[in-house]
Amino acid sequence: MTRQEISDEVWAVMEPLMPTASERSRPWADHRLAVEGMAWKYRTGAPWRDVPDRFGKWNSIYKRFNRWAVDGTWEKLLAEVQKRADAAGRIDWVVSIDSTIARVHQHGATLKRDTGGSAESQESVVRAA
Repeated sequence: MTRQEISDEVWAVMEPLMPTASERSRPWADHRLAVEGMAWKYRTGAPWRDVPDRFGKWNSIYKRFNRWAVDGTWEKLLAEVQKRADAAGRIDWVVSIDSTIARVHQHGATLKRDTGGSAESQESVVRAA
């Protein structure tokens, strides 16, 4: 048995949430193998073209990854994992935001504002303009 990227326990959560083939399309290749290839790609940081052949054709894996990004499959999987982790008490929803990362919008950057300092510096800019 080869080492897998995704455990059986994790796959048991993911599998029921995977898209199914419609009646008009041909059947999907093994979802687990494709997801294993996606996990390998992101774990290694390799380009899509370097995904090993044991996971299938790299282009098919890439197309499936993109299709699932567009159709909401990844969001559905994330929501399910978060729901289960929250129910088990494994998520702490406390969020801290450091104001040093907040930037003003480009249109608000040049607005006149009272900074508590000398108004003379602001007035001189207005007069010069």
